[in-house]
Amino acid sequence: MKDGYARPTRQDVTGWLMRGEVMMAVGVIGVIMLLIVPVPKMLLDLLLAISIVSSVLILMTAVMMKRPLDFAIFPTVLLVTTLYRLGLNLASTRLILTHGQEGHDAAGQVINAFGELMMGGNFIIGVIIFAIVLVVNFVVITKGSTRIAEVSARFTLDSMPGKQMAIDADLSAGLIDEATAKLRRKELEQESTFFGAMDGASKFVRGDAVAGLIITFINVIGGMLIGVLQHGMPIADAANTYTQLTIGDGLVTQIPAIIVSIAAGFLVSKAGVEGTADKALVSQLATNPVSLGVVSGTAGLIGLIPGMPILPFAALALGSGFMAWRLGRARLKPQPTEAEIAAAQAKPKEDVEEPISAALSIDEVKIELGYSLLALINDLEGRRLTDQIRALRRSLAQEYGFVMPQVRILDNMRLPTQGYAIRIKEMESGAGEVRLGCLMAMDPAGRQVELPGEHMKEPAFGLPATWIEEGLREEATFRGYTIVDPSTVLTTHLTEILKENMADLLSYAEVQKLLKEVGAEEKKLVEELIPSVVTVTTLQRVLQSLLRERVSIRDLPAILEGLAEAAPHTTSVSTLVEHVRGRLARQLCWQHQGHDGALPIVTLSPDWEAAFAEALVGPGEDKQLAMAPSRLQDFIRSTRDTFERIAMSGENAVLLTGPMIRPYVRSIIERFRGQTVVMSQNEVHPKARLRTLGQV
Repeated sequence: MKDGYARPTRQDVTGWLMRGEVMMAVGVIGVIMLLIVPVPKMLLDLLLAISIVSSVLILMTAVMMKRPLDFAIFPTVLLVTTLYRLGLNLASTRLILTHGQEGHDAAGQVINAFGELMMGGNFIIGVIIFAIVLVVNFVVITKGSTRIAEVSARFTLDSMPGKQMAIDADLSAGLIDEATAKLRRKELEQESTFFGAMDGASKFVRGDAVAGLIITFINVIGGMLIGVLQHGMPIADAANTYTQLTIGDGLVTQIPAIIVSIAAGFLVSKAGVEGTADKALVSQLATNPVSLGVVSGTAGLIGLIPGMPILPFAALALGSGFMAWRLGRARLKPQPTEAEIAAAQAKPKEDVEEPISAALSIDEVKIELGYSLLALINDLEGRRLTDQIRALRRSLAQEYGFVMPQVRILDNMRLPTQGYAIRIKEMESGAGEVRLGCLMAMDPAGRQVELPGEHMKEPAFGLPATWIEEGLREEATFRGYTIVDPSTVLTTHLTEILKENMADLLSYAEVQKLLKEVGAEEKKLVEELIPSVVTVTTLQRVLQSLLRERVSIRDLPAILEGLAEAAPHTTSVSTLVEHVRGRLARQLCWQHQGHDGALPIVTLSPDWEAAFAEALVGPGEDKQLAMAPSRLQDFIRSTRDTFERIAMSGENAVLLTGPMIRPYVRSIIERFRGQTVVMSQNEVHPKARLRTLGQV
């Protein structure tokens, strides 16, 4: 130990050298060195053997893959193997041209063995076979794989917007959760990247085939000239020696190239096919007894043609005929029912203890149903409860700007048989009862329904309601009553509870999702604002404050712009919220406008404005309201009387106050009249029309 540093041990150095990225870098540098440094014959034999074996490994991996993305590294593998073969080509060319006069083993035993095997003592035969191999690789396999890769890349890129929209639609509809949507988006991105890379990487294979042809021509002509002119070899001996070496060299590199090209063809042509290639072939080619029967008859007829060898065609006819007979008998057997399959597959499961940590998970939103209400989930005649909840989540997402958590539905035997309970974060937030087979009738004027039935309070708003028989629907409609079915009653109750608890449901994780899903144009704003100017926690508190007053956060860019303006000057969340509300003035005025397009308002009298302003105590922005209880009671009484009088005329007015006191006025009003909207003069858009209905 010296100056605080420890001497690295031998184990540390060995572990560092054995790291995957280091080995990969050393391998790439080694391939490049093949283009520069001469290679001895024994080492070249080893490298050529590695080339052949690795190409077989690549082919087998491509054949066994269930989907192309399981071998997503293939474009990189294609590039490395192509560069590796070119390096071997150059190294073997150097040996052939340098030591070709020494004999057929001048470039190693592997090249010599391939040359003797393919040429069979005649170099013309070797040239022809090599040319055929080159044409097969270049014209057939490589060209076809390249074309498939081009078309796949083009159609994959063209279909990306539609697939992305389908994922977003499924997420909004509640068919998938956020984790599944993120996984499908990642797979979609990987798919487009893979086929785009395959489109480019396939060009390397074609270039490799062209390079092999040129290198072969150079080796033959250059080798003969060197052998005859420099080493005084007879022309026939020089042609035989250098041609055998060149053909052996070409074959030993082109055969791995063909194998890798076949692997590329397997991979790009397998798009859309599930499972491994062998299962796909068997399931799609050898499962139709009619097709196999026709094959059997055709093979038998061909075998009967005079001059044809009958033995191979008879064997094929018998084999395919036997398979057709077996498949036909299997299809005639009665198929087992789903119940029988389930019973056969049912096996006693081992008791596996659930992790204790699973008990810590909390359902954000949960509906518990009594035993009789389980029919609402599988109601095939009317609207199913799950369909209504899915539509509700989509509606709330469009209205308030973020996707509500998924709703879990389960039974609870402790509830009344037709009762239900709605829980937010495991705490009961609402409960009620519905009557299956009946309809709930309500008088829009708030009076008791004058029809026979079970009188009760509507669970969502507490209005007088009556459960009536289905046969009284027409009479209730004639009298002008509002009629809803049981599942709609429950869904309406759930809607109001979700609106009341939106602020609590907007968690830190949900805010992170909103920031990730902003448009590309606002990404720069998010990067500059968060977390250097405003933390995610502060943004969460601002959004929760808006949702608590049922202000939509769908226009997230405008909210971020408002924070970017105000955050450098204040750290008060209340001040930030008021500034953001000013930026949302158009939205607020439009949201609360009346049927005539004007904003119905109730103003706060100057006396109350002054009273609230004088009651604010505290330093700077940390002010609190300190008003005498008697004055607060007078304000509450006056506000309640004014708004109830206006409500009797069918109006839903907004209380308009000064910007400084608006948060404090709202904090008082929400305790006794939560549905009343409180706005400040800063939140009135310049083009909004106002209609004054009264004054507090």
